[in-house]
Amino acid sequence: MAFVKDMLRMWAHSWKRFISIAMITLLGVAVLTGIYAGCRDAFRSTDRFFDAQGLHDVQVLSTAGLSNGDIAALRKVNGVAKVQAERSQEVTFDLDGRKSATMQEIGTDGIDQPYLQEGRMPKKAGEIAVTRKFIRDSGKRIGSRLTVTPESASSDTSDTNDTNGADGTNETNGTDEAPSFPTKLTIVGVVLDPQNLSNPDGYSAMTSFRSTATTDYTFFAPSDGVTGTLCTSATLLVKGAAAESTFDESYENTVKQVTDRIDGTVKTDRQKARRQELLDAGNRKIVDARAEADKKFADAQSQIDANRQQFNQQVDQIVSMQAGAAAAGAAANGANAGAAAAAGATTPQLDETTRETMRETIIAASPELTQAKQQLDQAQSQLNEQKASTEQTLKTKENELKTSIPQVRWYVQDRQSLGGFSALKSDLDSIQSLGNAFPIVFLLVAVMMSLTAMARMVEEDRSLIGTYVGLGYGRLAVASRYLLFALLACLIGGGLGLIAGFLGIPAFLLVVLQGMYVMPGLRLEYDWLYGSLGIALFVVGVLAATIYACVQEMRQTPAALMRPKAPRAGSRILLERIRPVWNRIGFLGKVTARNIFRFKSRLIMTVGGVAGCTALIVCGLAINDTVADLGIKQYRDIYQYDLMVVSDDSDASAMRTKVASDGRVTSSLDVRIESGDLTVAGSGDGDSGKAGSSGSESIQLVAVPEKHLSDLGEMVTLQPVSSGILGTSGVGKTGSLKLDDDGVIVAQSAASALGVKAGSKVRLTNGDGVQATAKVSAVNRNLIGSDVYVSETYYAKLFDSKDAKNTKNSKSSEDSEALTWNAMLAKLSGSDTSQTDYAESLEEDSSVMKAVSCAHMADSFKFDLMGAVVALIVALAGGLALVVLFTLANTNVSERVREMATLKVLGFFDREVHHYVNREMMILTVMGVILGLPLGRLVGGMLTMALNMPSLYFEVEVKPLSYVIAAVATMAFALLVQLFVNPVLDRIDPISSLKSVE
Repeated sequence: MAFVKDMLRMWAHSWKRFISIAMITLLGVAVLTGIYAGCRDAFRSTDRFFDAQGLHDVQVLSTAGLSNGDIAALRKVNGVAKVQAERSQEVTFDLDGRKSATMQEIGTDGIDQPYLQEGRMPKKAGEIAVTRKFIRDSGKRIGSRLTVTPESASSDTSDTNDTNGADGTNETNGTDEAPSFPTKLTIVGVVLDPQNLSNPDGYSAMTSFRSTATTDYTFFAPSDGVTGTLCTSATLLVKGAAAESTFDESYENTVKQVTDRIDGTVKTDRQKARRQELLDAGNRKIVDARAEADKKFADAQSQIDANRQQFNQQVDQIVSMQAGAAAAGAAANGANAGAAAAAGATTPQLDETTRETMRETIIAASPELTQAKQQLDQAQSQLNEQKASTEQTLKTKENELKTSIPQVRWYVQDRQSLGGFSALKSDLDSIQSLGNAFPIVFLLVAVMMSLTAMARMVEEDRSLIGTYVGLGYGRLAVASRYLLFALLACLIGGGLGLIAGFLGIPAFLLVVLQGMYVMPGLRLEYDWLYGSLGIALFVVGVLAATIYACVQEMRQTPAALMRPKAPRAGSRILLERIRPVWNRIGFLGKVTARNIFRFKSRLIMTVGGVAGCTALIVCGLAINDTVADLGIKQYRDIYQYDLMVVSDDSDASAMRTKVASDGRVTSSLDVRIESGDLTVAGSGDGDSGKAGSSGSESIQLVAVPEKHLSDLGEMVTLQPVSSGILGTSGVGKTGSLKLDDDGVIVAQSAASALGVKAGSKVRLTNGDGVQATAKVSAVNRNLIGSDVYVSETYYAKLFDSKDAKNTKNSKSSEDSEALTWNAMLAKLSGSDTSQTDYAESLEEDSSVMKAVSCAHMADSFKFDLMGAVVALIVALAGGLALVVLFTLANTNVSERVREMATLKVLGFFDREVHHYVNREMMILTVMGVILGLPLGRLVGGMLTMALNMPSLYFEVEVKPLSYVIAAVATMAFALLVQLFVNPVLDRIDPISSLKSVE
């Protein structure tokens, strides 16, 4: 009992150490669990939302649309739980200029169901539900009416069918027709598209560089009123996928098994079957056309034959009359009246030659008969020519049918192909990677500080330990006094850390995340396993340090322990050997120097602890500086143009005329801009960048006219980049990169995210949904957005093949040489403000779809999510620095109580004692800061490897001011600690402190 009471008394006496260990553990556990918990809560809430709304696991697209046979084949695939046929149509409408939208049918099989936020779901034809982004941009509300116009090529499948038909009709076969939606619409609800969780009212509204949609808006309509049996796509749910987290590798493996099966025999068979359907449809049309033509020709021939028969009868009557009259005249001149009477009673018989001669004579003598015969002959000739022409046309179509219908292509995609899903996953993964990296520093600092504090605590009780051991107490029992002390401190600190880690930090992060994404059903959850392991990690580290301190002391005999520890033997330090310097240092300065360098363990612990905290602060500020400069570097350095104007293809000429007439442009470059995708399939052979790399990135595909390839360098800074060590990159000389016809130039932001490098093979998807495999000729320095530059010739080579003619807006072989240059990059005169105002005025023009001012983008670029994380990291690093300095200062004082008492006996005033002790701590702090500043820059330089985000590349930069802030903050913490230490020094009693311990 006395042993326990003494232990409790010892614990109460060491309350400062207890608080220090508890605070370090609290901060470490909070950092370890907080960022993880915030990201995990976001992951889980979105996963539940996706499951509730039935977000598709797999989507199948086809260049020829999907028929009922395709849907039936997909349903038979092993592992497919449900298949939903999708019908959609692209439309345009007027909203401060021409805007586009996708009319999407609300599926009846529970897949990709929009989430109702306001109003009700549409049920009748003409009713639609819109997204909040449309409500915000249009100013409309529930009950408002809207009229839309279907695009000339309203969907991929409609044009596919138009171009592949044998005779150019609008049907692919006898039954399949492209989808068509009502055009007079009424808004009845506001919904959230599960494929895009971006918050239009939050921070994401300012981050246009993250936009992934190919149309401006999506309208959801019921099946009522939708016509057409051809499907634009098919969405699938995979068996067992809903039980897995959509962000885990297990989910990806489950879905991959099904996509592999579809990519196998099903895809190949249905591609062939679908093409055969198109061929059969074409053949049927040719057969039907021939039958219809033969019927028309037969009717025309019958009419001509009837008219000719009537004409011949008329002529024959005249011939008969003339022949009879001639015979009667000859008989009248004869002698036999009876013979004359007989001749007059019968028509003379004429041979065929005579009769034909008489016909020709009669026709030639009559203008009317001549004209009638000519008309009959002309009609017969025209009919014969039409027969020959039609037969030749049909034969030509028969011969050209197989070549005019390209091979059908299927594209099997998973959720990674959804730009909104990829952006959310990448954002959370990047923040979580920071949460995995920083706790390591906190753990190392916690172990170092615990070792320092517990070693001093054990050393203070040295004689008491020897007494207990001498009285027969086991060494384990004695050590338990300190082990239980450290364990209790860790448990209390860890418990408070769990509260902060699973409630405080996640709540803060989720507030920021909800400013970027809409996450219905978001709630904070506790992870027992992770939380317990987080505390256990720090408990093991601190207890290991405590055990080490106990073993170091208790391996001596009780007699040795009960005697005071022998003072450390004096020794020269390196500075003493530098006589010119040493001789000029005062007495107290020399004592300070010896105290600093003789006690090497204290030197290492203090400098290491301060350096770690300073490095964390620098690292956090490095992220802030990097994000703050992204907009400036991208829109003022990399983009040399001032204005980008984009129009619809049909308005391209009017847009260029409008811009030219304004007189603001000093130089310009016409380009074609399309929204597409860049995909890398993991192959492990090195051809696709990193071995085994995979993923998809939304890109802006920029096609440059062949005659103006050299002008691209005047609008965009072309600098090749190469991968460096630990995720860093090397930047080549400006202007050394040229666009040619051998490959595409990929932006660094996309290449870094997907592991693409020069020489890699990637799959590009253009604005029409056509996919092609392209070679990456170079990677260009780019920080925001994902631009892919391609020459006009290489674009035609990639997308104007036979496989590419099967899409909307695709060009036939006759006119495929010319692209529509729907965008302009321009340099403007005037100030930044005037350029911004000019871009805003252009957007009001009906011919302009989008006008972007680089000056405005540079000034308005924000990335609030990373800024919030930076603030959190800097605050926690500052708290750790304060705790570390407080622990080291108190340990330093407790080790030197007798020394301080001696100084007081010798006549030192309290202020002089303060200066004597604090000077050592300030010097050690300065040394830690000097070491921590470059260490923080080194760690910050590796952030690119951790922060792998779509459309962003973090070109790490630390401003001089950040170094100053980190150094000043650390020194300020040191000065603050002095305010707590000085009263302790004042309370030292020289008499009691100098009493002999024996």
